Amino acid sequence: MAIWAWLAAGAAVLALLALLLVMGCALRAFLYRLIDRRIASYQNDLVAKHCEEVQNIYREMRGWRHDYHNHIQTMKAYRKLGEDGKLDEYLTALDADLTSVDTLIKSGNVKVDAILNSKLSLAKERQINVSAKAIVPSDLSMSEIDLCVILGNLLDNAIEAALRLEDEAARQIRVYIDIKRDQLYISITNTCGGSVRKQNGHYLSAKEGGSHGFGLMRVDRLIDKYAGYIKSRDEDGAFTTEVMLPI
Repeated sequence: MAIWAWLAAGAAVLALLALLLVMGCALRAFLYRLIDRRIASYQNDLVAKHCEEVQNIYREMRGWRHDYHNHIQTMKAYRKLGEDGKLDEYLTALDADLTSVDTLIKSGNVKVDAILNSKLSLAKERQINVSAKAIVPSDLSMSEIDLCVILGNLLDNAIEAALRLEDEAARQIRVYIDIKRDQLYISITNTCGGSVRKQNGHYLSAKEGGSHGFGLMRVDRLIDKYAGYIKSRDEDGAFTTEVMLPI
């Protein structure tokens, strides 16, 4: 009788442990989804902000082109009157005005331009050499917000990795985006210091702590969402990520 009691108690303990394990897994999954939603909301707000900034830049550029004729007439007048000093001042002011509305990339897609120009401008400010070319259709079958989240997270990681190099001249990021075989092809390469670590088949984030961070997890999930393809590799002090997505 005592044996059966012990067996029953053991079974109850095992059942309780199994229940706690299931509850723990469910709680963990819930927390991940909650954090993922909060990150997604935050990133979506950032993309919207960047998009508005780029649209404002485009409006300023259209206004500048509209005033082009007036600028030419004013400069001709200064030249005719021999006011070379005023002409120089006018040209300096125009140059500053044009520089303020300059953008690194005009891909053809405003939302993509927003995130690319924001991230790459930040990279240049941090003394990272940037080479970028992007061609993206204005109409995509996938969510433009999702695409911007993918690009934003990949570029964040590239910037963080490049900044680990003490030699500023060695800091480089190359971005290439184009259409290949009816797919949107994305290639982002950055120089990096030391070897890149991997764990369970995943490259670890460049952030302190070296985990496959939430940003990279978001990238993986979004690429899976669209049945896309992602491949990363590191060689000769450079790290490259290639992505293919249906358009």
